[in-house]
Amino acid sequence: MASKFEQLHFLLDPLMSHSHISPMTDFAKLLARQGVFVSLVTTPLNAIRYKGVIDNAKVQNLKIQMIPIKFPCQEAGLPDGCENVEALTSKESARKFYRACELLIQGPLEQLIQELKPKPSCIVSSHAIPWTLKVAQKFKIPNYIFETVSCFTLLSDHNIRAYLEETVVSDLEPFLVPDIPHKIEFTKAQLPEIMTAKDSDVSDHIKQMIQAVDSARGILMNSFEELEPWYLDGCRKVFGKVWCIGSFSVCKKEASERSDRSNKAFSIDGHYCLAWLDSMKPKSVIYACFGSLCRMSLAQIKEIGLGLEATNFPFIWVIRKQDYSAEVEKWLAEDGLEERVRERIIRGWRVRVSRPPPWNRWVKLMITWPMFAEQFYNERFIVNVLGIGVRVGVEGCVNNSGKSEDLVKWDQVKRAIEDLMDFGSEVGRMRRKRAEEVAKMTSKAAEKGGSSYLN
Repeated sequence: MASKFEQLHFLLDPLMSHSHISPMTDFAKLLARQGVFVSLVTTPLNAIRYKGVIDNAKVQNLKIQMIPIKFPCQEAGLPDGCENVEALTSKESARKFYRACELLIQGPLEQLIQELKPKPSCIVSSHAIPWTLKVAQKFKIPNYIFETVSCFTLLSDHNIRAYLEETVVSDLEPFLVPDIPHKIEFTKAQLPEIMTAKDSDVSDHIKQMIQAVDSARGILMNSFEELEPWYLDGCRKVFGKVWCIGSFSVCKKEASERSDRSNKAFSIDGHYCLAWLDSMKPKSVIYACFGSLCRMSLAQIKEIGLGLEATNFPFIWVIRKQDYSAEVEKWLAEDGLEERVRERIIRGWRVRVSRPPPWNRWVKLMITWPMFAEQFYNERFIVNVLGIGVRVGVEGCVNNSGKSEDLVKWDQVKRAIEDLMDFGSEVGRMRRKRAEEVAKMTSKAAEKGGSSYLN
């Protein structure tokens, strides 16, 4: 197979966000295993984070190169080093960040394409950076869109946009998503802000994203056919050529592949971690992690900690470095939470990290807690379509004010976890069974001969 594809050169251009860079790096390795040459565009700071992944690939004799390009922070009005979505602190900084992405593509990326040998056979780019389309058209290179969301999210988002163009709905008025096989309700308060924003810059960005999707050779989804066949069919009817090629998370076979992209700024003894997990009863550990983008107030961190404690389940609690303030450390020391949970079967373990460690192989069931609007799509998909999760009960985006009315209370956290871990009821047993079925389907799709492998 290598000789058949060895002349192909794929150029991958992700949005500078770990939620895009990580799966696209996995995709690069899958392509390289087919014998093609892959170039992955990044920036200097992001290249440092993923250097281990590329080094690991080269040890396997895979033809992958990571090309760091200077991110135009100053030109866009950003501070130096603001090269990733994680570093953004406001809507204004987000606006400048996307302007920097546009400048990067229209200048340095164009120059890179002219110099690359061999010439790229195609460009695969994140949907959030539509300016790549113009560059691809300029050099007459086929362009594919890389989606990090599910087919459910992509189709629901499209159908809701069309619905809201013709229907007046108040912010808190529930409405059904049209033209999908499941009964799914949303309110406008739960939708991505860009969908209802009046800002002209945001509107222009959305129009360019839609145009890029319409003009692309096809769409690549980090999902698999067996997971959501109804929504894949719907996407194909709307968007044309759509291929499910995931889930990339199961393609990392070795422990080194799962940890190479983690932030080395924190210290975790992997052997101790495994020993601690092995000492717990099967299917008993709660993994509490809110991703790399969410900001937590001290008040909300308190509620989470007290809710985890009240469940009496062993847990691993990940606190982002940005959220682990002096006030948080002081509260943990004065409240005595760690000491209380340590006395109970040594079960409380909090980890301070810049982004979540690669422990997702233990996660089979989910509590859905949308912190920003895109995650309401994930919530509906996990709970209402797949049936492998429970809601914590959030009805709108949770802001970071710390005000009591904006908090998810400790008893909500407790109830959701206890509901999730209730394997004695028929509903709980079916949820667990369904989760195990999804896990098997995920692995099978990625194996040689599976649907994602063939796609």
